[in-house]
Amino acid sequence: MKLTQDQIRNELRQWYLAWNAHNLEKIMELFHEEILFENWNGRQARGREALRKAWTPWFAHHGGFQFTEEETFIDECEQKVLYRWALEWPSSEVGYEGKREIRRGVDVIHFQDGKIIRKLTYSKTILEIEGETVMLSAH
Repeated sequence: MKLTQDQIRNELRQWYLAWNAHNLEKIMELFHEEILFENWNGRQARGREALRKAWTPWFAHHGGFQFTEEETFIDECEQKVLYRWALEWPSSEVGYEGKREIRRGVDVIHFQDGKIIRKLTYSKTILEIEGETVMLSAH
């Protein structure tokens, strides 16, 4: 089943709203059973249950995050999306713990059978913390 551009946009809106509501269960509903997730640090999770297991601690320890959609490109024929985002949250960077951090990145998202089957995340290595430019640490 291929989604129309409007259907893809609607799925992305549900996904975006679920993230900002910190609703892991709703987010998981939007993923294909055989999802491949690759984090910005290169770590991967294959399969919906493996992804849930990987993300559960992150959701438990990273409250207060909000994503802002900056730009979205949808290729209906290929069922692919390029989603540019900004993440605002309390920083965990050494020396900046708890201060307001903005991190920017891009997700490359593939749909199959109406669900997200691949999500590849890329993040900039320069952060903004309380208006200051900071290099992402390797922790």
